[in-house]
This record gives sequence, C-alpha cells and structure tokens, in this order.
Amino acid sequence: MGNLAKLSSSDLELFDSGVDRGKILGFEAKLLEAGGETDTEKLCPITHHFAPGLYARQIFMPAGTCIVGKIHKHAHINNISKGRVLVTTEFGREEFSAPHQFVSLPGTKRAVLVLEDCIWTTYHPTEETDLGKIEDSVIAPSFEEYDNHAKPGLLKRVVNFLLR
Repeated sequence: MGNLAKLSSSDLELFDSGVDRGKILGFEAKLLEAGGETDTEKLCPITHHFAPGLYARQIFMPAGTCIVGKIHKHAHINNISKGRVLVTTEFGREEFSAPHQFVSLPGTKRAVLVLEDCIWTTYHPTEETDLGKIEDSVIAPSFEEYDNHAKPGLLKRVVNFLLR
C-alpha cells in the first residue's frame, strides 16, 4: 500500500494501460520502495464482522491512497458502499462508484487507486472466527501458490456460473 504523493506520474501508468500479473507485482514493489505502508490498518481502518457461516471484512480507504490487494483463493462477493475507485487487474481496468457490487474471480490481484473516500467490504463463507486461520484459507501468498491451489478447470467453472 502507499500514498499517491510518493509516486510519480509514470508509476501511475498502471491505471492507464493493459497490465499483467508481473506489472501489478512491480507496482506493488514500487509502492513499498516509495515508503508505502505495509500495515494496511495504519492508513486504512479495517472492521471485521461475523455471522453464522459468514465473515465480512470492511476497509475504509481515504482518497489519494493506492493499494495492491492480496490474491484470493476463491470467488467472493465485494460491495463498495461509499466512494469511487479505479481498479486494475490482469483482466483490465474499471472505475467503480458506490453503490457497486460484484463477484471477484479467484486468483485476482487488484491495484486500487482511491479517487474518493471509499468503504469496500468483502464477504467470505466460513465458520471460522480466527482472523489468521481465515486468511490462511482465503489468501494465497503468491500467484505460484494460487496456481498450485487452483483445481484444474476452476476458473472456467466460476466464469460459467457467473454467466448463467
């Protein structure tokens, strides 16, 4: 994660053009080199919500923030209830304004440029309430681990489900 003030306009080209996994990882490295905060909660407060069979992670992101998210192992629901963001993934670039809901594909890593203060919530099915265990089951630390985790044909099944 990082603050826009520490990045050059060339660093932000990621949000203007097609990218791949390598470019998103490179952008994440630039954020860290520029002194970006590695403790998300210092800049972007997170609230955790639990219900039977469901965990929701809500993050507040101030305008002017750049964040590179983690790689999720499973499809999950996202809800942007406040604000406006520009999101880049290996699948393209989109601008989202609240209210906006979508299903995230497994294996997606996002670079997010926060245009207006934003509240973004993700929802994950689990009975677990231990945050470390939830992260272990939901997050892949690298694309290599995600690729090893993903079952053959998983992405195709998820896309077919979403298109039905």
